Amino acid sequence: MRRINYYLTNMAVALTMTTAAMAQTPPVNDNNTPLHLMKPAYKLGYGIPKTEDVKQVMDRVLRYIDGETPAVLIDKRTGQEVAVPTSSGKTATWTASEHMQLKQGGFRLTSYEWGVTYSAVLAAYEATGDEAYRDYVSKRYQLLAGIFPAFKKLHEQGKSFDGNIRRVVAPHALDDAGAVCCSMIKAMLMERGKRKEARGERPDQQDNSLTSHLLPLTSNYADYIMNKEYRLSDGTFARLRPQKNTVWLDDMFMGIPTVAYMGRLTGDAKYYDEAARQVLQFARRMWVPEKKLFRHGWVESMEPHMAFHWGRANGWAILTMCEVLDVLPADHPKHGEILKLLQQHAEGLAALQHHDGYWHQLLDRSDTYLEASATAIYAYCLAHAVNKGWISAKAFGPVALMAWHAVAASVNDRGQVENVCVGTGMGFDASFYAYRPVHVMAAHGYGPVIWAGAEIINLLRRQHPKLNDSAVQFYDNEVPTDKPIFNYDGSIRF
Repeated sequence: MRRINYYLTNMAVALTMTTAAMAQTPPVNDNNTPLHLMKPAYKLGYGIPKTEDVKQVMDRVLRYIDGETPAVLIDKRTGQEVAVPTSSGKTATWTASEHMQLKQGGFRLTSYEWGVTYSAVLAAYEATGDEAYRDYVSKRYQLLAGIFPAFKKLHEQGKSFDGNIRRVVAPHALDDAGAVCCSMIKAMLMERGKRKEARGERPDQQDNSLTSHLLPLTSNYADYIMNKEYRLSDGTFARLRPQKNTVWLDDMFMGIPTVAYMGRLTGDAKYYDEAARQVLQFARRMWVPEKKLFRHGWVESMEPHMAFHWGRANGWAILTMCEVLDVLPADHPKHGEILKLLQQHAEGLAALQHHDGYWHQLLDRSDTYLEASATAIYAYCLAHAVNKGWISAKAFGPVALMAWHAVAASVNDRGQVENVCVGTGMGFDASFYAYRPVHVMAAHGYGPVIWAGAEIINLLRRQHPKLNDSAVQFYDNEVPTDKPIFNYDGSIRF
């Protein structure tokens, strides 16, 4: 009984003290608390990320894809690894066999999705200087360059072999050729630039670089794109599925950037002219001006032309314009028209961003799911366009950062990218797009995530974002204050 009385006494004392403290502390109200500075309960994050945090996300993805894309040739009968010549040019004694194949991991080394990934990883190397990114690409290019001559001979003999190698030797579609080829040209241009910087190098020195051994591959790819791909009567890239003479928005990216980069690689203006012509001919059919978006598909025999604004396809379109404008000379007669189209597209996309940073599977249908690969492509393109001065940092910088928060949230602890729509054909009803599955093994998300991270790092270094009154703002110059509220110049006078 004495112990019970002891506890009751202590409880009474504690209650009295709490009541007294509450009496001394007035309730929160508009007079005593800056309520506008309360922290919102953002679902996926908000604000200005740290570059090291961005890179940690990219590194996690790189480690995952490195394990899922072995750069190894095997004998499929035995599973044993086959020694492959390096890009030193010593291939004369090496003979390819129908029984050889690229070792299978979770992703395909020669698919267009991995062409995107190679470009992204190269961009990550340039943004971070981390040689792990350069080495990832170099190792796989060395393998493809080493086996190409022997498998080309095997193809010329009419032999069948691994389809992943066949895409390199004898491409059958823009999907086989464009994205991988463009990434290889970027690697060649990057190496060319670094070699020019090297002291004491003579122009007539023997070229044993990776560039010299990738050139046969890129020439083979470019020949397919320029001379063998199916086209409409006016020369626009087209397909014979799902209807005769169908234009796919995806094919802007699958073909046009390579054509533009061939202009940079060779100095031949015909490639620039063709790339610009293709962009504008696609736009003439696919652009929906009242939405400031592109339709996914256009069928020559269809009237009216239905418009379904699929997220990832619109990503391929704006990514294509970024790629073309990166290399198209500023004085090219079509440069301004393409730039204006990119600016209008950026406006249309920004207006449809979900408040958690994503975009919807069908961009103008908020009843469709939030999708990560399109969001990652937009994060890259908007950040890149800001960094290039093509669009306003004040208007689009916050949109790009918000997109990055969604992208980062889509990467799980293993480095897998979640919320990614699987490969998608073309439909002319909303259900087709709205119910496309998502899967962590959909290869379309990995390159865009790394590319987005690389460009967000560039954005954070080149621009001047700052939280002001809890909102992300981009300024023309670095603002010399960390106050929660300030004027444009950092002064406190209000």
